[in-house]
Amino acid sequence: MTAPSATNPHTAGSAPAPASNAAPTLRDAFHQPKAVWAIAFAATVSFMGIGLVDPILPAISSQLDASPTQAMLLFTSYLFITAIAMFFTSWFSSKVGVRTTLLIGLALVVVFAALAGASGSVSEIIGLRAGWGLGNALFISTALAAIVGATAGPSGGAIILYETALGIGMALGPLLGGLLGSVSWRAPFFGTAVLMAIGFIAITALLKKEAKPVHVSPLASLRALGNPALRTLALVAIFYNFTFFVMLAYSPFPLEAAAAAQGKEFGAMQIGGVFFGWGVCLAITSVFVAPILTRKLGLIPTLLTIEGLLAVLMLGLALAHGSMIGIIVLIIVGGLLLGVMNTALTETVMEATDLPRGVASSAYSGVRFLGGAIAPAVAGPLSEAVGAAAPYILGAVTVVLSMLMLVIGRRHLSQVGQQHHLSSEQEAEAITAGDEV
Repeated sequence: MTAPSATNPHTAGSAPAPASNAAPTLRDAFHQPKAVWAIAFAATVSFMGIGLVDPILPAISSQLDASPTQAMLLFTSYLFITAIAMFFTSWFSSKVGVRTTLLIGLALVVVFAALAGASGSVSEIIGLRAGWGLGNALFISTALAAIVGATAGPSGGAIILYETALGIGMALGPLLGGLLGSVSWRAPFFGTAVLMAIGFIAITALLKKEAKPVHVSPLASLRALGNPALRTLALVAIFYNFTFFVMLAYSPFPLEAAAAAQGKEFGAMQIGGVFFGWGVCLAITSVFVAPILTRKLGLIPTLLTIEGLLAVLMLGLALAHGSMIGIIVLIIVGGLLLGVMNTALTETVMEATDLPRGVASSAYSGVRFLGGAIAPAVAGPLSEAVGAAAPYILGAVTVVLSMLMLVIGRRHLSQVGQQHHLSSEQEAEAITAGDEV
């Protein structure tokens, strides 16, 4: 399944790595220039930042006298600004270059993460998380292009290193958030700022400026939504991402409540451990399992199967919302499903149109993040008004709606499955776009 031959604006201007027909080895992956290691380190920290906040949501809620709904808005502001930014990242990187885009993104995360750690109210943190989301969107959207451009040998080895960094970051984010959060809810924010500052210094010193990129229109991603196939998959993604963030942003609260009902304390460390397991499962299936399933079953059947299982799992969470063990097991199993779904859905986007991959990915990501932004804002009030199981039931409904969008719009997806499988670089791009939550 080769992606369309159109130029990817994210990689335009990067020095192409020498071609090689040999499969990359672990030695290729770890025998890299210092610039590649600098980007990989920053990518690890960037993806750690995604799950870092999750374990400290209950602590922020109790220590800053905020409701669970207010605490969950930390995800909403972050994802809403990320969504808007994603429509323009391909244009921005074509204007200023990949290296400059990386550094601006890193600098924004450093500044806003540090300010969030020094905040005195949940409202301030909500606002500052928006700036963090802008920085993360700029960094993640260009990190793969930068790491491929910086490698001295075949790109396959650098891509293995990048996927490893991504998986480690997704898994370690909640764990680091739990460890630092057990000291203070402020510590994860300051920790992220320090680590990202190290990444900024390393990239500044080691990564050379690339050739002038190919220009991309600022409206390219918005116009791309006029494509019926991309619009169909964007609708699939917005409903699916609602379900994803019900699980991620809402679950710490019923988990803490279920533990308290059994007379157990379930703080940031314990929540971090649960979501560490979730992140490990997500990373493993997104990198290793998704490609196998999509080759054997096909992309569309894989998506429908995983979404069906996810609907059942969300109903299981609704039934088990009072059981600490039940919630823990289902969250970790959910990571397995979400990893496959994220990568398979983004691969489908890459295959479904002849649009440049960077433009299609930006448009799709912009729409899907809106679903993620809405979920935390809805889950809190719904839980307070109806009951703790209600957000999970709504999550099951929205993932069924996502399946319906896929079935109804399937006539627009005739290109899917008609091509050869993605190259290693295109597969890494799919994993990145799928996991850049």
